[in-house]
Amino acid sequence: MARSDEHNRLARERARERILQAAIEVFAERGVAGASIAGITERAGVAQGLVNYHFGGKEQLVAAVIDRWFETVLGFARVEGTPDEMLAAVIDGALTATAYAIPLQRAVLAMQQQPATHRLFAESEARHEAGATAAEDAVRDLFRARGAADPALEEIMLRSTIEGVFVKSAVFGDTYPLEDARRWLHRRYGLPEPRAAIAPPAPLRDGEPRPRATAALRSESPVAGSPA
Repeated sequence: MARSDEHNRLARERARERILQAAIEVFAERGVAGASIAGITERAGVAQGLVNYHFGGKEQLVAAVIDRWFETVLGFARVEGTPDEMLAAVIDGALTATAYAIPLQRAVLAMQQQPATHRLFAESEARHEAGATAAEDAVRDLFRARGAADPALEEIMLRSTIEGVFVKSAVFGDTYPLEDARRWLHRRYGLPEPRAAIAPPAPLRDGEPRPRATAALRSESPVAGSPA
């Protein structure tokens, strides 16, 4: 490939990524309905026509954001080693992804609640079904190797816990005790204490409300049927 062709290809990839990251931020702040292509491209610093060029339109851009979320969730670290080392890598990889993806989590969490984007979410989920199934099978195999009586249930409960951390960190941002949650999970599964902290979530924008996670968690009403 000629140098100029390679340069143009890289420029196109950078522009596409800028648009996608800007869309994630704007969707997280304003929701899909409140976001405009003009606002997204202004945030990205590119011409509006590039959205159609790279994505085809707003709906396809929303789908690309949801795809990025699935890729992030399913792309946590996998290492070779003992079952304990591999389980620690699953936990740490998922929570590291959480730390780096707060705007993405906020955007997708909002999309999950909006009827207008249910179809797009379901379509993206179907596209990633094979990857999700493989990830679940791998974690079940880990618990089976660790001697769990019910590996399937252990996988479900670990996934549910990590998904809960995703949601809470999306709501509370850098005030959520992500490192404490990580260490709690290590203790819960009898894993060694982590040697180093994961990267903290990016700080909220200036002027953005900054709820305190610990105070809000204490004030939340118990879910019906759950222990008080």
